[in-house]
Amino acid sequence: MVCATPQRFQRHPVSERRGAPRNGLLARLPPDASARLAPDLEPIALVAGQVLHDAGSPPAHVVFPLAGIVSLQYLTESGGCAEIAQVGNDGVIGVALFMGGESTPGRAVVRAAGQALRLPAAQLKAEFKRHAELHVALLRYTQALLTQMAQTAICNRHHLIEQQLCRCLLLSLDRAAGSTLALTQEYLAQLLGVRREGVSQAAAKLQREGAIRYARGRILVLDRARIEALSCECYRVVRRETERLAALE
Repeated sequence: MVCATPQRFQRHPVSERRGAPRNGLLARLPPDASARLAPDLEPIALVAGQVLHDAGSPPAHVVFPLAGIVSLQYLTESGGCAEIAQVGNDGVIGVALFMGGESTPGRAVVRAAGQALRLPAAQLKAEFKRHAELHVALLRYTQALLTQMAQTAICNRHHLIEQQLCRCLLLSLDRAAGSTLALTQEYLAQLLGVRREGVSQAAAKLQREGAIRYARGRILVLDRARIEALSCECYRVVRRETERLAALE
């Protein structure tokens, strides 16, 4: 399975307005921390296929999505790839910067277009050391992200393709603006690291169950409850841990 070549990063300024989407991590910061970060937060557009950071390259910025979905992927030497986590407006891209590792073997690719705020790496590091609230919020988010990665590994090893597909769809729905997901079967196969035929069979079953409608590279979710019922426990573990950590004072 060879992963499609993503687009390179481009600048796409977007305007800030009242009622615009917010990032959950930034929204929880106290006013003084928000005021210090605000001058350096640059609005950008997230374009489907663009690379926010590549494998082994220290990111120059951290990115806080406001809307859209970013896929964290690992690549094999033969060119194959698989998704290990999804990030939306619940999180941040570039955790290696404040964890001290500077870079990772994986890459971050925009999967669904949206908007984001990006912050220079140096500014994030300075604020991480200065302000306890940001420090704790970022570390708790990283714990939630690690839970998602761990469950993805378990799911891909032990559960049926149909269950893996349900998990992927549910995680995407949590980060999407609506019930329609722009996902081709070929791309889903790449994300899950399985053959396209397996994804086609799993998607066809979900369609027969009345849970989704699939056409022309778009999946319309008709019955989320049915998808949750057909999913394994992996999605529930990730959601429960994410909600628990976000609720901590």
